[in-house]
Amino acid sequence: MTIDWYKEFVNLDYEPAQDDLICLYYFEPAVGIRSKEAVGRIASESSTGTWTTLHTLPPRMKSLEATAFEIEGNVVKIAYPLALWEEGNAVQLLSGIAGNIFGMKAVRNLRLIDVALPPAYLHHFKGPHFGNDGIRKMMKVSKRPLTGAVPKPKIGFSAQEHAEVGYETWMGGFDFVKDDENLTSTPFNRFEDRVKKLSKLRDKAEKETGEKKSAFLNISADTETMKKRADMLAEYGWNYAMIDVVVAGTASVMTMRDYCSDLGLAIHAHRAMHATFDRNKKHGISMQFLAKLMRLIGVSQIHTGTAVGKLTGSKKESLALADVLREKKTPAVEGMLLEQDWGRIKSAFPVSSGGLHPGLVPDVLNIYGTEMVLLVSGGIHGHPKGTRAGAQATMQAIEAWQEGITLEEKAKKAQELNEALEKWGHYKPK
Repeated sequence: MTIDWYKEFVNLDYEPAQDDLICLYYFEPAVGIRSKEAVGRIASESSTGTWTTLHTLPPRMKSLEATAFEIEGNVVKIAYPLALWEEGNAVQLLSGIAGNIFGMKAVRNLRLIDVALPPAYLHHFKGPHFGNDGIRKMMKVSKRPLTGAVPKPKIGFSAQEHAEVGYETWMGGFDFVKDDENLTSTPFNRFEDRVKKLSKLRDKAEKETGEKKSAFLNISADTETMKKRADMLAEYGWNYAMIDVVVAGTASVMTMRDYCSDLGLAIHAHRAMHATFDRNKKHGISMQFLAKLMRLIGVSQIHTGTAVGKLTGSKKESLALADVLREKKTPAVEGMLLEQDWGRIKSAFPVSSGGLHPGLVPDVLNIYGTEMVLLVSGGIHGHPKGTRAGAQATMQAIEAWQEGITLEEKAKKAQELNEALEKWGHYKPK
């Protein structure tokens, strides 16, 4: 008597239908489990199967089975019929392709690398409200990266101190001041106070520079509180809200995408906690899939690393993440990305941050180009002449890259950059 039916979920001759979702997984079978059985269990548990054969099944069940159709070493592609997925519900998608399967004893390691989403599935999602062109028009910045900085240390300033650092950041030429992931509304820096004080100094900086200035203010909390904080941002004339999207959760981000869009707010997505599931290359979920998910549900930008700063992530990974967010058609990258046509879904910005200073700006721009948000925080506040000079040095470094000259050449006529190079050179933080 047959006990299990995992083999029914493997068909190496299967050709995916046009509207199938295709998942790319890395897997390692547990001891005593063969590869085909392991991938069959993955396909089964994430679709219509269970641990044993059942007495009766409706005929339609066969058409709803996921199918493992390509196995190369420890990498498998699994096709999922479109009918398995509720329209416009990214939460339910995760419950299937990134749910129980990670806890199965039959696999020692399992990693969701990427998912190719067919047009019929994308059709039910709105994506980013503005798109990169819309953000640039909103900020009146066209031919350079958008720039921003977190007051450092990341938490500890009073609302007034935070706003004053922000003012110096804006006056140095930066577009944005950013809350960091763990600053929301603390006893020494309440969200409401920070918004009010930053608003006054934003208006002052805009009047003095003639430039558009903005901020990524962290509204992360329960969804109802986030709505109230978003309302306040709109009331005070801001055009962005920041959400810690991983800790807040997919459902709340989906809700806040529409709520913020109605208020004219773009969403800056901080990826705090992402490394708990994407740092291990053999298990969990990849950062490129997280980026894809966030573009799908509508953030305007998300942190993607630097490859040269203090956080993990290679140049190849950074480029793949940039493609996922920016391109209308994302090309396949072996072992990392599946081909993706985004259709009418608008673009989002990659955000490069973490351990940057003016001496590393050309390295980052060589990777990303100018279609990005560049966050340099400690690397401006640690400038020998202070925050404003540090921001100016960073803008000078951007100019040098655009002019095709070295930072050292530019520094001959740019005192702020010269002083930054004297302190940091081209140092890459560990």
